[in-house]
Amino acid sequence: MSKSGGNCELPGQIERHLASLSKLYALDGKRELQELVVNAQIRVHEGWDYDNWNGGTYGHALYLVLPEQIYLRSVRQREILQSQIRDDLNQVQNVQNESISEVFFELDASEDQDWRGESGLLLTGKRSVSDEATKRIWEDDCFRLFLSHKSAFKIETANLKSSLRNYGISSFVAHEDIQPTEAWQVEIENALTTMDGFLAVMTEDFHDSEWTDQEVGFAFARRVPMVALRLGRDPYGFIGKFQGLNASWIEAPLEVAKLLIRNDRMFSAWLKSIRECWGFDQGNRLAELLPSIKTLTEEQIDELLEAYNAGGQVTGSYGFNGTKPGGYGPGLPTHLNRLGTRRFKFSDWKVVEDS
Repeated sequence: MSKSGGNCELPGQIERHLASLSKLYALDGKRELQELVVNAQIRVHEGWDYDNWNGGTYGHALYLVLPEQIYLRSVRQREILQSQIRDDLNQVQNVQNESISEVFFELDASEDQDWRGESGLLLTGKRSVSDEATKRIWEDDCFRLFLSHKSAFKIETANLKSSLRNYGISSFVAHEDIQPTEAWQVEIENALTTMDGFLAVMTEDFHDSEWTDQEVGFAFARRVPMVALRLGRDPYGFIGKFQGLNASWIEAPLEVAKLLIRNDRMFSAWLKSIRECWGFDQGNRLAELLPSIKTLTEEQIDELLEAYNAGGQVTGSYGFNGTKPGGYGPGLPTHLNRLGTRRFKFSDWKVVEDS
């Protein structure tokens, strides 16, 4: 039952009240609840219920349509979280004789189109790559990045590959010959099949190659993270739907790593580089990715904390230990506090949880 003529006010104001609720959760350090509110698409069922008390009170149902990753993290506590958001939202909103009676989480169906293929279990004609070939192409436990480029820039691309390695990225540089041999084409196909991400080095003549467009199409079909590095040409075709990265050859390694660090495979590879950090300079480079991390699970926070506290060269790097915040940032505890609900601080050189 709803008000005659559709005169309920709360449904039309729900975005404003959710914005206020998000700010309240930020103040209270309730990151999980804020993440649910911020990332949801909303739908309101007006007049979900009605009560005669106090001249008539109208209740509405609020549906929060969530991205798969967030929905799955919340599904085991769904009823508790739904009730918490409902109660908190009713405290924030002040529309007379109206309330939110129920909050329901829903999975965004648009993200579930290729779940069979994404499971990795679907039997198809997918190319099989041997362990021997995979180990020949990629370094162990690194993020596997395919670099598609024109042969005229193979020196610059090789330098890019070397710099990306500092962040835990193993790159395959597909040098273009006048006419690649059959064996080299097989190696390129193996790399495309086993890559975690794809970087198109878009120089002015990128489109002139017989191979670069095919490599872009292969990456697009595999739905791996794709980055278009704009070095004279704008993205086009399949890769045109992705935002181009404006960076010079020198700036590119850091800027590419900043985009990829949001990927779980990249995060794991970055942790490995922290554990194996060989010097203070590399530690400072690794710390440059901290501000680009937008969200972490509690498990990932614990892994990052363990990697730092294990000692080694990374504890002496200013970017992690925060001893020179003006030039290198505030240090690891500040970022951990931003990414989770627990509070952290330094105790000597170690990061500890402030219970």
